[in-house]
Amino acid sequence: MPLVDPITMASAVSKKGAASQTVTVESSASPTAETYNLLPVSVNQTPLAQTLRHAQPLLLSGVLAFGFSSLVKDPVAAMSSTTLPLTAALQAVYAVICLPVAGRGGNDTAKKAKPRPGEKTSKKRAKEGGNNAYVLATLSLLITALVTPFIYASMVLFGAPFLTHGSHTLLCAAHLSLLGLFPLFYVHGVDASAWAAVGGFRAPLDETFGGLAGALVGAWLGAVPIPLDWDRDWQKWPVTILVGIYGGYVLGKVIGGTAAWGKKF
Repeated sequence: MPLVDPITMASAVSKKGAASQTVTVESSASPTAETYNLLPVSVNQTPLAQTLRHAQPLLLSGVLAFGFSSLVKDPVAAMSSTTLPLTAALQAVYAVICLPVAGRGGNDTAKKAKPRPGEKTSKKRAKEGGNNAYVLATLSLLITALVTPFIYASMVLFGAPFLTHGSHTLLCAAHLSLLGLFPLFYVHGVDASAWAAVGGFRAPLDETFGGLAGALVGAWLGAVPIPLDWDRDWQKWPVTILVGIYGGYVLGKVIGGTAAWGKKF
């Protein structure tokens, strides 16, 4: 029977233990890394998508400018009958044409890879992706509507009128959800890790996340003129908030999709 050096045995055991601890630490750390390892969303590269991505901010600004006088006179009627339906239509068309469906994220690696035996070809995947886009847009609109009451509650907590102007605040929350959250639901679905990154402001900037960040900042800045003693009709709730949401969304979307694309806070 060979002799066993107790020092050698101890060192071997300690090495094994260290190795096992290293594996344990790496395995426990990997979910956290994957949670926030999101890629920025790339807009589809078709000519129609590239044209619409630049036209959409102008169209949204036109919607707000077109209904501004009505918004000042009767905010509820203007938001419910003019700005909200037109914005919903524009956002749905923009998502279907310009944005990748949830689960693809604009990553071209899978598109360039050769299909394995039994896998679907790129043409079949593109056809199914087109069909899924309409379904996903509808589901994203539904989820956006379901989330709107939570946005309304958040606005009340931040100082919106609670006992009065309930319909005003709810419609304003619907606009914020439609502009800021709907594109994110379309590209990320309900993936928990993606929303953890978005909610923690650790996601990379792109058109979708930049639009949300801009809309939130715009809504906050839009509240500044309301308490000022200017006696202007446009200072009534929530006209300036809505203008801030639209302006912030457009600015954040443009900056996130161009100069700040891929950067993080």
